[in-house]
Amino acid sequence: MSGSNGSNGSNGNGHGAGLRADPFPDARVLLGRYGLQAKKAFGQNFLISDRALRAIVDATVSADDDWIVEIGAGLGTLTAQLAERVTEGKIIALERDPDMLRVLKAELAGVDNVEIEAVDALRYDLRMAAKWRGDVITVCGNLPYHIAAPLIFKIIDARSIVKRAVVMIQKEMADRIVAPPGGKDYGAMGVMVRTYMDVSTVAKVGAGSFLPPPKVDSTVIKLVPLPNAAPRVPIADEKHYSNVVHAAFGQRRKTLRNALRAVFDEAVVDAALASTGIDGQRRGETLDIAEFGVLTAAIPVPSAV
Repeated sequence: MSGSNGSNGSNGNGHGAGLRADPFPDARVLLGRYGLQAKKAFGQNFLISDRALRAIVDATVSADDDWIVEIGAGLGTLTAQLAERVTEGKIIALERDPDMLRVLKAELAGVDNVEIEAVDALRYDLRMAAKWRGDVITVCGNLPYHIAAPLIFKIIDARSIVKRAVVMIQKEMADRIVAPPGGKDYGAMGVMVRTYMDVSTVAKVGAGSFLPPPKVDSTVIKLVPLPNAAPRVPIADEKHYSNVVHAAFGQRRKTLRNALRAVFDEAVVDAALASTGIDGQRRGETLDIAEFGVLTAAIPVPSAV
């Protein structure tokens, strides 16, 4: 998976704020032009599928004055297509690879609704972007697989100022996020994401849609915060909720009772199961989000040692 994008580019209609009239170059053309190749250290695989790019842009843009923070702008192909759509808005393109920054600055020079930020996306303050705009922002990007989970949780943490997020991740991770209770893909990641966000699948993207092709397929998903950024179930302490969810999945072959007892006091676990009526002989992966909410409320937050 990738932290960068590239493709057979924009439709070149020249609409919008200082946009180029010629089609944006293909990733292969740009790599050749600048004498570059994908870097494993940055998790770079450049998207060369017009279909996938159109799907991402269509799912991301909801109005021509959207402000979009793009994670891992890479060669700028997705950036250019987004900029063409948000003629009254802005693209804040985040990129940390100096070579990619050189390409972005050269190829997008004069496109005045694109702001290029030389920054690690994990360190970027999404709330500051919303403050700058004075309204909610949209997030999109092709997430490097090794930091996809922390980036998704960073978006969830900032959900009060995020209108939507459209991200490409490994198919395996997407399957886990959308999995229903009971299946082998259902786990703590999916529970935690869907406690705070509505999730839908935008597009499935095969390995052949990238240069170089990664060893895995990818999926584009859309995350939309729930109304008022509230969780799906009442949660008094988000960290405690996360701890209970992770404990329930911590030992998948064990019963829920034993998995929870590995983390929390035995008497506390037994009392919580009794008071909620949740069968401790069940496996953690059979609980739905509502049950996790009830269970968390019944387990007191452990006092600091």
